[in-house]
Amino acid sequence: MSTSHGIVALVPMKANSSRVRGKNFRLFAGKPLFRWILDTLIEMEEIDRIIINTDARGILAHHGLVDSERVLIRDRKPELCGDTVSMNKVLADDIAAIDSKLYLMTHTTNPLLSAETIRRALTNLRASGAHDSLFSVNRHQTRFYKEDATPVNHDPDNLIPTQDLEPWYEENSNLYLFSRESFARTNARIGTSPLLYPTPPLESADIDDSTNWHMAEVLALSKMFVKTTLEYEKSNRNHL
Repeated sequence: MSTSHGIVALVPMKANSSRVRGKNFRLFAGKPLFRWILDTLIEMEEIDRIIINTDARGILAHHGLVDSERVLIRDRKPELCGDTVSMNKVLADDIAAIDSKLYLMTHTTNPLLSAETIRRALTNLRASGAHDSLFSVNRHQTRFYKEDATPVNHDPDNLIPTQDLEPWYEENSNLYLFSRESFARTNARIGTSPLLYPTPPLESADIDDSTNWHMAEVLALSKMFVKTTLEYEKSNRNHL
């Protein structure tokens, strides 16, 4: 086991995807999808090391990514490859090999997640005291139904404004924070007393199919356009 770190980021990355072929390495708004979250993590000084558990070392090398001081590429064991293997087993293998006080797990399929949102999650978990882990969610206050039109969380005969409905929370797979101890108690990235952390809707994309891809890419391009426009306007003001 290596020397213990403060925060280690775990980013699993497989070569193939069943629904969007090769999505981790396809160009997404101008650069390979995997680079979006990786670049975000690299810019965070709070993260000591980034672990990429993968069966695609050669593909990563083709894109210029190799082991470095902060990025460690771990070759995924054959028995952990395949679409039916639980992600918790992949994480367990990384945790056994790399010691850390806290693990941060995210995916290449969450390209819009920002460093600031991750920092707030770290702050919230540390300040909570009563929680052993954190996972990101989408917060909903709307009317849900079962497939047979049976209402789930409201009474159609007693309609109240949706903002007064009890919030429901959807795990969005963007971000998980946990310790070695919390993982050991559940054998999972979500511990026994997790903190739910709503992420900003414009950052919460999770690319699982081609529709998700196109929607997320539109958001990414829009954010890039806004950033470029603001920089241009600032430059012009400085020259006046």
